Amino acid sequence: QVQLVESGGGSVQAGGSLRLSCVVSGYSGEHKCVGWFRQAPGKEREGVAAIDVGSSGTYYADSVKGRFTISEDIARTMVYLQMNSLRPEDSAMYYCAARLCPRWAIGSVRFSQYNYWGQGTQVTVSS
Repeated sequence: QVQLVESGGGSVQAGGSLRLSCVVSGYSGEHKCVGWFRQAPGKEREGVAAIDVGSSGTYYADSVKGRFTISEDIARTMVYLQMNSLRPEDSAMYYCAARLCPRWAIGSVRFSQYNYWGQGTQVTVSS
């Protein structure tokens, strides 16, 4: 059974940094993509960053390019989201999600059809 568990959220002032972590378990060697998503109160959920695990291809939403970095660990069981230069508008519940995906296809997969989700971790950025 695929499971994802996020951690690392918290409160920070504008301009600060946080690193979110996502433990991904339950895949038996299948090729997967992992994405980070966020949802603020009253707003739709949006994709933030995604990674092709094992091939390290990445994709970012325009709103976070140059500020956020998604990465994986060498064992391919952890995915991180390093968030720098945080802004109040980055405040949201952040979720990691996973799906099977073709290798080197993150540019077309992007944020679509993720079918396994974690419980989320809250990020609050104060001005």
